[in-house]
Amino acid sequence: MSLFDPIRAAAQRQPARIILPEGEDPRVISAAVAAQADGTARPMLLGDAGTISETASAAGVSLDGIRVLDLAEVSARRDLVDALVARRKHKGMTPEQAEKDLADPVVAALSVLAAGEADGFVGGAVASTAHVLRWSFGLIGPAPGVKLVSSFFLMLLDQPHHDPHEAVLFSDCALVVEPDADGLASIAEATGHSAKALLGVEPRVAMLSFSTAGSARHDRVSAVQSATESVRAAQPSWQVAGDIQFDAAFVPEIFARKAPEQVMDGRTNVFVFPSLEAGNIGYKLAERLGGCTALGPVIQGLAKPVNDLSRGCSAADIEAVMAITSVQAASA
Repeated sequence: MSLFDPIRAAAQRQPARIILPEGEDPRVISAAVAAQADGTARPMLLGDAGTISETASAAGVSLDGIRVLDLAEVSARRDLVDALVARRKHKGMTPEQAEKDLADPVVAALSVLAAGEADGFVGGAVASTAHVLRWSFGLIGPAPGVKLVSSFFLMLLDQPHHDPHEAVLFSDCALVVEPDADGLASIAEATGHSAKALLGVEPRVAMLSFSTAGSARHDRVSAVQSATESVRAAQPSWQVAGDIQFDAAFVPEIFARKAPEQVMDGRTNVFVFPSLEAGNIGYKLAERLGGCTALGPVIQGLAKPVNDLSRGCSAADIEAVMAITSVQAASA
């Protein structure tokens, strides 16, 4: 059984309409066909309809059951132009500029999502992360009550040398550069809720630091300690350890020695890094040296699910992110 199977099963129970702005890309077409066949999403391919059809034909795949949206038709829709002007009027948006912007597949796809005609967005196989995120913030925005939009990586410890085989979340490894104590608390709460939705587990959260239980004194340690107390107060049913070093958070025996006064009934499933620098380095070390499968970054906190891809992604990567997006849409 794959560690991803529970997520796949959750997506199959409520497959979401996922719009894919790079519908002409062979990887995206393959992922859409696989997701449609597997029942984890209801893909919507956006692009030049003729090119999409030709690319699929050349690859020997059928687009039966997959909705294809022609970019020229979508970008000419007056309702989307008007909505874009209304949303961005404070930034000086005009109808003429909106028409030009909607010719961009990322903007067009996000506009369709904002209009409620899709449940989620997966893009970035061609477009840059900066471009996807800028327009996501501009057209979708944070969910009500969300103080900070952040991200996580789903880390699958799925190699023979991993003991035990498990799925955990690392956050924030892609968006928030230097969160303060309130930011760390927001990231931890959002990632805990993501763990519940994706993995079906009660969050066991480690607020990581270079210190364990006050073994070092520094402003950065104090921020982690303050964030830990905030999360405990806001989520009293969760188990939250902090400040804590990664080895203690990951190995129960070390946890018991280093932090005997703290409680973690089971293995940690959410690891909150104190900065983007630490998180980005940490997940790449786990992926490249540890052999973990890293899926993400998955964005959390937007009003509708929007997820970015690496431009080096494979069709299998895209299909996996589509399944994750379906689960996010169902739990929104």
